[in-house]
Amino acid sequence: MPQNTNYGTHFLFNEWKVVAMGAMYPQKSPVAHLPNDYITNHIVAAIEEDVGNGDITTNTLIPPESKSNAQIVAHEDIIFCGLNVAAKVFRHLDNDCLIEELCQDGETAPKGSILMQINASTRSLLTAERTALNYLQRLSGIATLCSHYVQSVNDHNTILLDTRKTIPGWRLLEKYAVQCGGARNHRRTLDEMFFIKDNHLASMEGPHRIQQAVDQVRQANPNVKIEVEADTIIQAKQAADAGADIILLDNMTPEEVNEALKEIGERAQTEASGGITIDNIHEFAQTGVQFISIGAITHSARSVNLSMEISQ
Repeated sequence: MPQNTNYGTHFLFNEWKVVAMGAMYPQKSPVAHLPNDYITNHIVAAIEEDVGNGDITTNTLIPPESKSNAQIVAHEDIIFCGLNVAAKVFRHLDNDCLIEELCQDGETAPKGSILMQINASTRSLLTAERTALNYLQRLSGIATLCSHYVQSVNDHNTILLDTRKTIPGWRLLEKYAVQCGGARNHRRTLDEMFFIKDNHLASMEGPHRIQQAVDQVRQANPNVKIEVEADTIIQAKQAADAGADIILLDNMTPEEVNEALKEIGERAQTEASGGITIDNIHEFAQTGVQFISIGAITHSARSVNLSMEISQ
C-alpha cells in the first residue's frame, strides 16, 4: 500500500500478523510499520520539549566520556509496544549506542521481563530515560488494555475497533498500539469514509434527513463507504433503507442491538458502540454484531509500570 506523505490515510502494510499474546486469538490485524520520518519528527519534538536548553543535572554530574548499560524492565504483565520509537529516542541522543531487542511489539512480556538493553553514553541514557519510557508505557498500556477486550470477544466473530479518541499528535502511534493489542483500526482521518453522525443530522433541515444525507454524500463520491450513526432502532431501519454501507448502533442495550439487527438484516454491516465496557462486551458480541468500537482502549488506557535500570 503506498505511503501517504502526510500520514493521514495509510500506514505501510506489508504483512498480516497475529498479535497480542501470539496466536491465542483468531483476530488478525494488519500491523503497520510506522513511517520512519514520522517517528523521527515525533521523538525530536518530544526530546526538545523535555530537555529544553540541556539536561543541566546530568551534564554537571556525569563526565562526557562515561558509558553505561541500561535495561528496560516490566513490573507487570504487559503486551509490549513501542520498541522502534524508544530505540530511536536513544539513538537520537547517541548515534553509536548499541540496542539489544529482547521483546518485539505485540508480544507478551511477563512481570520481570527485560524488554531492551542499551549500551550508550551515560549522559544520553539519563537524558533519554523519561521520553523513552513515556512512549513505551503509554503504547504498551494501550496494547495491553486492548488485548483484554480482544480476549472478551474471542469466542465470537465480532471484530474490535478503536476510535478517533486519541491524544492530539499521537493518532498513528496509538492506532499502531491498538493493532499490537490485537484489534483493528476504524478510520484514522475524516477523509477516509463518510460518517454521518447525530450532529450532522441535527444541523440539517427536512423530515427525511438520513435519506437526504446518504444521497448527498453518495452523489459527492460514490466510491467512498458510508456509515450512519443510529441512536434508535427506527433510525437504524432508516439508515438501512437509505442504503448505508455500515450502521453504527450507538448507546443501545444488547436487546436493542438484537432488534436493530433484525431490522437491518443483510443490507448493511453493523457496529455497536457506546456504553460498552470490559464487563459487558461479551453480551454485545453475542448479538452477532460485526464490529464493536471502544474509545476506552485509547482514551482510558493507563500507562503500564516500566522502569529503566542503569549499571556501569
